[in-house]
Amino acid sequence: MTAQQETRPRAAAKPVRWAADAVATMREGARIRLDYSAQSLSRVDRIIEEIRREGPPYAAVESTLRSFGAYAVEVIVRHTGAEWWVTGSEHWVRTPDGRLWDPVDEARRCFGGHGSLRLLCRDATARR
Repeated sequence: MTAQQETRPRAAAKPVRWAADAVATMREGARIRLDYSAQSLSRVDRIIEEIRREGPPYAAVESTLRSFGAYAVEVIVRHTGAEWWVTGSEHWVRTPDGRLWDPVDEARRCFGGHGSLRLLCRDATARR
């Protein structure tokens, strides 16, 4: 591991908080329950699609998308034993088989109409 790469718990401090913020915001603001299950990522994909259809500028939803991406990482971490991985200012998840995934970027791709956190989680948790 290099000096720029860290693993949990230090690397996860901010993103775990971002994921918890997504859960709290959805529960309190939209009355949607996110339970850290792989199935809940379908709800997150639909929410991002609804936001996209409303047409806000990316800057207005950037932190929300980051939180949804962090939530997807936490789903993967909790179901596979994966770990947070930080390189510079980028947050990734490394699955036990050594693959690196970028759910935060996938949330951005969802907002652009070209991604799916549910499918990323399915791929990341599939046995090779």
